[in-house]
Amino acid sequence: MIAIHPTAIIDSSAEIGNGVSVGPYSVIGPDVVIGDECWIGPHVVINGPTTLGRENKIFQFSSVGEVPQDLKFEGENTRLEIGDRNTIREFSTINRGTGVGGGVTRIGNDNLLMAYIHIAHDCIIGNNVILSNNASLAGHVEVHDNVILGGFTLVHQFCTIGKHVFAGMGSAIAKDIPPYILVNGSPAVPHGLNKVGLKRRGYSEEQLRQLSRAYKLLYRQGLSLDEAKSQLQQLSEKSDEVQQFADFIEQSTRSIIR
Repeated sequence: MIAIHPTAIIDSSAEIGNGVSVGPYSVIGPDVVIGDECWIGPHVVINGPTTLGRENKIFQFSSVGEVPQDLKFEGENTRLEIGDRNTIREFSTINRGTGVGGGVTRIGNDNLLMAYIHIAHDCIIGNNVILSNNASLAGHVEVHDNVILGGFTLVHQFCTIGKHVFAGMGSAIAKDIPPYILVNGSPAVPHGLNKVGLKRRGYSEEQLRQLSRAYKLLYRQGLSLDEAKSQLQQLSEKSDEVQQFADFIEQSTRSIIR
């Protein structure tokens, strides 16, 4: 069964899956695909090309799949892709990609996007991410799995945030953040490992010890970045997590916070 309120406006080209609910005064534009069991609240606008997977919830006054806020955008055919079981709370704005930025904004599965968040064009969001109220991502930002951004966090364009990062409220992030660490401040600076989050996700004491050693090499021993990278490579031979930490730093193109 599909439950569409009579005041909702749905374009004839939109594809609506089984068990979808669309609330009063919502607008579903052309080239929108909504997967099974999605719940679209009242006064929601979804423009396409946009694809939603299964069991997503979008709350009132959200704008999903609108054109990017980029002066270089000239109407090219770009898209927004959203996975499964995401919750998008009130007044959120999520824009499609741009032609020069890869053409797609992509959001994974099981994410909680709280009220008033903004995800700009060409962002890539992983799985199990939490964006707290008013967190905002500029264009081309990449957020890996299990990241939590506190309320009013701002992320500069082209930044990458590694998995399991926790950013405290009001953080201003202008460089890449390696995985597993906790940051806060404006500009954001590192404050140790995200030990609470890692323990909750089942990381062992030995894994935490190895990551603590990696963190100290990078942030506590006064080494240059090249010196730290060299020693991290040696340490990574004993730890997959340290290897991921070292690989992130090696692949960073924007430079990391220090």
